[in-house]
Amino acid sequence: MTFKRSLFHILLFASAVLGLFASGVSAADKSPAPPASFKVEVVGKGKPIILIPGLMCSGSVWDATVAHYRDRYECHVLTLAGFAGQPATTDAPFLEKVRTDLAAYIRERKLVKPVIIGHSLGGVLALWLASREPDLLGKIVIVDSLPFLGATMSPDGTVATAKIVAASMRDSMVSTTPENWRKFQKSSPWLPGMVGDKTKLPLIVKWAEDSDPRTAGNAMYEIMTNDLRGDLKRITTPTLVFGSWVGLGPQASKDSVTKIFREQYAGLPGYQLRIAETARHFIMYDEEAWFLGEVDAFLKG
Repeated sequence: MTFKRSLFHILLFASAVLGLFASGVSAADKSPAPPASFKVEVVGKGKPIILIPGLMCSGSVWDATVAHYRDRYECHVLTLAGFAGQPATTDAPFLEKVRTDLAAYIRERKLVKPVIIGHSLGGVLALWLASREPDLLGKIVIVDSLPFLGATMSPDGTVATAKIVAASMRDSMVSTTPENWRKFQKSSPWLPGMVGDKTKLPLIVKWAEDSDPRTAGNAMYEIMTNDLRGDLKRITTPTLVFGSWVGLGPQASKDSVTKIFREQYAGLPGYQLRIAETARHFIMYDEEAWFLGEVDAFLKG
């Protein structure tokens, strides 16, 4: 298996973000209810931060991040419909609906220049929204996401070639039975390689088991075939990008992954790139102190 193929699979099945907090959730308010495409928990007070989920994850992946920022920021933690036990929606295209609903949510809640932190699929959504609504957002933090995941399949990967593979994967996922879906997640060879802190692995597997395969398949297809590289020039907000390389196979190195990230983000003016030394895809788990320190410096700058 080539490194690029390995990277493709690692990012493909990645997930992560947002969730339910046992305590400290702000009291119910009179603001408009969120749309059916995502659930929101609001934690803390201060300037707004929005945390967007990745594929098939609960927001509890962001517990430490929220605990770190809740005294200074109002954290709006999303869980996307159909992920980690949330009811699925029939809206399609799904991620496009999430993007438009999130823009409406920001306006309806009168959130002024919110910071957005997105992991994996959530990072794609952050880039997409920032390119479509450049004046709506504050700073954005992208955690192990690429503007065109389909390009990792081959050096000259295109949307057309990505659609062929992505369609096959999507069709396989949406046609599976609930029983087979749960069995696959429990035995998945991809999920264990995404996190170094193995105490977190049972959570990640459970989130995947509890996700709707049709929603996951359709969302996967969208991130695989949506090429945002040409749209990056529209993004005017300061952007911090995190990447990881550990666990991507014997051919991967920090230098080779850095090259991929720089190639994909070449069209984004003035972004900052940080490549983790030891973290796998769930950077916020594996290098928590480093991750939060880098985000702190970025938000203060």
